[in-house]
Amino acid sequence: MRKIKCVLGLVMGLGIWAGNAEAQFKNGSQATELNIPRVSQRGTVSQRIGLTDITIAYHRPAVGGREIWGKTVPYGKVWRAGANENTTITFSDDVSLEGKPLAAGTYGLHTIPDKDQWTIIFSKNSTSWGSFSYDEKEDALRVTTKPQAAESFEVLTYVFDDVKPDSAVATLRWEKLAVPIHIGVDVKAVVLRSIKHELRSVGGFTWAGFDEAAQWCLDNNYNLEEALKWEETSIQNEDRFENWETKSRILDAMGRKDEASKTLAAAISKASAIQLYSYARGLQRQGNAKRAFELYPQVPKKDANHWISHLALSRMASNSGDFTNATKEMTQAISGAPDQTKPFLQPLLKRLEAKDDINK
Repeated sequence: MRKIKCVLGLVMGLGIWAGNAEAQFKNGSQATELNIPRVSQRGTVSQRIGLTDITIAYHRPAVGGREIWGKTVPYGKVWRAGANENTTITFSDDVSLEGKPLAAGTYGLHTIPDKDQWTIIFSKNSTSWGSFSYDEKEDALRVTTKPQAAESFEVLTYVFDDVKPDSAVATLRWEKLAVPIHIGVDVKAVVLRSIKHELRSVGGFTWAGFDEAAQWCLDNNYNLEEALKWEETSIQNEDRFENWETKSRILDAMGRKDEASKTLAAAISKASAIQLYSYARGLQRQGNAKRAFELYPQVPKKDANHWISHLALSRMASNSGDFTNATKEMTQAISGAPDQTKPFLQPLLKRLEAKDDINK
């Protein structure tokens, strides 16, 4: 037994030596049974792209004055891309790597470094020690990438660079070299699959869940036919201004302009004073002041005594240059507004008192 442990310690010691400036013990061996600190400490780094989580778990050797590339890490040979156990990379959804597809899962990350080009290997075996038992037959994918000269990193580090809505670059940085791996995600497909799953759960029992699903499709101009069906389900669950208004925008995006116009009219008929004012104000902020001022007069018709109706009337009076009535209506709006809203309205009152149009 003692002989086996000594041999194992020697093998592991040699294994860690290939990726560390020094062994764990002074005699060059590596712990085999106890959980004690390692020279190459464990690190993890994660990045979410859309809804897809990507995590790299690895051990971090130091340069320690050594010549790394072509010496400590030989060219042309499989290297574990870290130290100790397999460096692993986990994808919660299917991804593409350097343009090639790879299924969701956890993979052992190996490399074959070379001066001008690296081969990056994603192995189905993610539970081994280093690359000593690496078997090419277990490859799930190989891609190639170009190493780049970079700022110096004493300790091997993985970072995510150039993060975009549907992609990122996982970069190995060590010594004065950076090795990028481009990762892409079909975010729309992933989100759509997630939405469909969630609609089978609690989110599918409310008007808001189906409305949010439809709005996401609308915002991304994606899956509009199904989005329309979801919005109709939302309306069936609860007949509201919000889902009718969303439905009108979906129809408009589909080119069904007449239906969109009729649906929007139905939405406005269901709106409360606050909802209608908020909708009109949103149009105004988007630059459609003409349509906003067509809608503001309808707000008091919903509830003449509501503070938001006075705010709408104040905006209308200010727009026409009638600052006397604009100030009067704003004062009434402030009087009836919730306490947390008053501080936002009071500066508008001061502007009206100075004859400054609050719509500009």
